[in-house]
Amino acid sequence: ATLDNPWLPSSLYNGMIVPVAPYGIRGAIWYQGESNADRAVQYRTLFPAMIEDWRRIFRNPRMPFYFVQLANFMDPQNGPEESAWAELREAQEMTLRLPHTGMALAIDAGEAKDIHPIRKDTVAERLARLALARTYRQRVADSGPLFSGMEVEGNRVRLSLKHASGLRTRDGEAPSSFQVAGPDQKWHMARTKLDGDAIVVWHPDVKSPVAVRHGWANNPHVNVVNAEGLPLAPFRTDRWPEVTRAKT
Repeated sequence: ATLDNPWLPSSLYNGMIVPVAPYGIRGAIWYQGESNADRAVQYRTLFPAMIEDWRRIFRNPRMPFYFVQLANFMDPQNGPEESAWAELREAQEMTLRLPHTGMALAIDAGEAKDIHPIRKDTVAERLARLALARTYRQRVADSGPLFSGMEVEGNRVRLSLKHASGLRTRDGEAPSSFQVAGPDQKWHMARTKLDGDAIVVWHPDVKSPVAVRHGWANNPHVNVVNAEGLPLAPFRTDRWPEVTRAKT
């Protein structure tokens, strides 16, 4: 590879970041991760490390860093599936543990056949919400519903959410792209219903549910939104072995 090859380690960093640092910038927005999807567990370390290094080189340890979670892509989900892309999205969400970060969702804005989503305006608006609310302190809703807890009620699971005011489905149908599993770790596409600001999920073949996933696929059909029309983020309650762990 030539020294200016963008795939060469540190080539883009030394060619495009170092020359402009430490110029004063208000913050950064970021959309990347597709090339790391087969190494999602590794990304849990790499991505936060990159953010912290940018803050170091720009001499701003509190520099806002807002990023886009990977959009839906590839064949639409038609049943339970393991997904390296879902694991990468999870690694991105884990990065929110760093202060002064924010994540814009694109799980409902992607294209099955185009890795570069066409709906740039949707992604831009959600990034703008983060900047307006968190950096410029305007009263703007900046998050869709987020999973906050689960409670098993017999053979059903009640999912608690935050940022869920006005919870509804975009298409008026039951909440979609939920999976439920029992102790056997076998996933079933769940039946669902809204219950105020919570969601109840179940499946007749899962008598003792222990785990739930939402939007856990390369290209899930998600339809749950809050009053602002912002989508429910993908999540899983289990920590069963990741499909990408062996590739880190």
